[in-house]
Amino acid sequence: MVIKNKTSRRGRQMPATAPSVRRSFPTSMAGKAAPTQALAPRQQQQQHQAPRPQQHQPARPQQAMSRPPHQHGPRPQHSSAPAHYTHQHAQPRERRAEVTTPVAKKATTPKHDTLRIIVLGGNEEVGRNCTLFEYGTDIVVVDMGLQFPEEDMPGIDYIINDFTYLQDKIDRVRGVIITHGHYDHIGGIPHLMERIGNPVLYTGVLTAGIIKKRQQEHTSAPPLKIQTINEKSRLKFGNSFVVEFFHVNHNIPDSYGLVVKTPVGNVVHTGDFKFDHNPVNEKTMDIGRLNQIAADGVRILMADSTNAERPGHQLSENQVGTELEEIFRQVKGRMIVGTFASNLSRVQLLISLAEKYGRKVLVKGRSLTTNLEISHELGFMKFKPNTLVDIVQAKHVPDNKLTVICTGAQGEKNAVLMRLANGDDRELQLKKGDTIIFSSSVIPGNERTVQNLMDGLYRHGANVIHYKMMDIHAGGHARQEDLKDVVRLLKPEYYMPIEGNHFMLRINANAMVEAKLLSDKNVIVSDNGQVIEATKDSVQLTKEMVPAEYIFVDGLGVGDVSEVVLRDRRQLAGDGMLVVIVTVRRKTGELVQNPDLISRGFVHMKESKRLVEETRQQVKKILKDRDPKSPAYEDYLKNKIRDQIGEFVWRKTKRRPMILPVLIEV
Repeated sequence: MVIKNKTSRRGRQMPATAPSVRRSFPTSMAGKAAPTQALAPRQQQQQHQAPRPQQHQPARPQQAMSRPPHQHGPRPQHSSAPAHYTHQHAQPRERRAEVTTPVAKKATTPKHDTLRIIVLGGNEEVGRNCTLFEYGTDIVVVDMGLQFPEEDMPGIDYIINDFTYLQDKIDRVRGVIITHGHYDHIGGIPHLMERIGNPVLYTGVLTAGIIKKRQQEHTSAPPLKIQTINEKSRLKFGNSFVVEFFHVNHNIPDSYGLVVKTPVGNVVHTGDFKFDHNPVNEKTMDIGRLNQIAADGVRILMADSTNAERPGHQLSENQVGTELEEIFRQVKGRMIVGTFASNLSRVQLLISLAEKYGRKVLVKGRSLTTNLEISHELGFMKFKPNTLVDIVQAKHVPDNKLTVICTGAQGEKNAVLMRLANGDDRELQLKKGDTIIFSSSVIPGNERTVQNLMDGLYRHGANVIHYKMMDIHAGGHARQEDLKDVVRLLKPEYYMPIEGNHFMLRINANAMVEAKLLSDKNVIVSDNGQVIEATKDSVQLTKEMVPAEYIFVDGLGVGDVSEVVLRDRRQLAGDGMLVVIVTVRRKTGELVQNPDLISRGFVHMKESKRLVEETRQQVKKILKDRDPKSPAYEDYLKNKIRDQIGEFVWRKTKRRPMILPVLIEV
């Protein structure tokens, strides 16, 4: 069962209800759906659920028909799979398997004639990206990411989205679209797909490979039904949505933006993107395609805000390559390059440079190795067969002929660079004269950890080069001038910043208004869970909120760590705990022997004998200060000890350890 964890400053309202009215596309809409044949509703009968009327399996997506777009055929029934699927090289759906999914509750009546856009995650943080598009009885989910924990979340592995809003709408979810293969867009899939009925998932070939590999690590998750797409694909979802794709540059290949065509106008979702006019091993964004999208009309543009606070244009990956090549040319010893495991464009660049300068490449780091294998197998990574070496072969390669590509540039505790700095890596040790290259920027909040990592590397006699010294890192997200360019190209009626902390969204919005590209009333800045409603006549940021809380993943538990548990962990980490053990007579509550005290993370018992003794006497006083004729009420005594000892310890130490009373009755 999912446990919601309160993180927002506001209360959450449940969605309003309105009569249900089915609509087809208006005949005046640009880019209308091609006619369809009737399709059976998506099968809702699931294993172990209450019996329901038998329904048919969903029909496979069919090739788009050539009839002019303004002609409409009979209204189709709803299907979980799009009726039009024009990517001719799509792989067949994965093997079908029945899975146990939550029984859908009776859904609230959908609003008619209104497009609802709800960002469930990514609008108040970097990560956990997920957006819902809802019109009538059709819902499309875009991205399903995770967020890494903050410093005040001890023990949490990562955070995923809250799908409470979809629990009574499972039969309306027509499909899931994933824009690219980074974990802040795919990380929640193993935990959340089953909760929404495991609909068909649409994504690029490389992203599909990464998702399948991650799914194998979650053996309890059901098999996914994946259909691959490319920039020429065109999908139809139910009666309400047609989705087209366009290629974008990012720091991972096979990334896409979306054009979501709806009865009230077209919505463009950029995904993570940047303009790179000279990318590595992939083509540039098609400006002609963006002009074509603009010609069809853009009602709302939803644009990446992660780098909106940075002025100017984003660096090209090839510009980084020029700087890195200078290092390859000059360095005589062993090179160790730390980067993100998901930055496959950078990894390709490093391997190409190593080949050019006659170096072998050792790849270290599980996630990096996995991503490299998948991308090479699918043809997104290109290198000679003898370029990569394993650790045994690497030991026989001269230092001036070896480049190591590894993870850990953010100072992660168990990553390769940190193990090397601490001398804990069993396979590789640093040598004096090694050159360490940090080919990534420092994520905000990691500065101190990275500084400590650099200290350790310098102590081994290594030379360290980072992005502040040379342009050896280019981000994967558009900067301010790039964002202005995309607005100039697409000419949206409304602009909605997404994907970033609130201040990033505001900077993004303000930059468009200050450049006089949009008026203030045509810019929308929403919070997670806040509903945007669009009709033919208006686009409004409503006050309606749907649940969008943090769902914590801790080990094998999903949602079982609540805010209360986190609060206890923070208290233990901050002031420790004090265990008070008392033995009393059951009938009278009389103290049998001296109370025992155990301190963990609070004070050192041997060095705080006076405080320990004073606390012990205070416990005795609490137990004596009661009616001896009354029996020992366990809860009453525990609460009394907890409250009064907590207050006593605060007066003596100005600390608030967790007080754990243990009552033994004899």
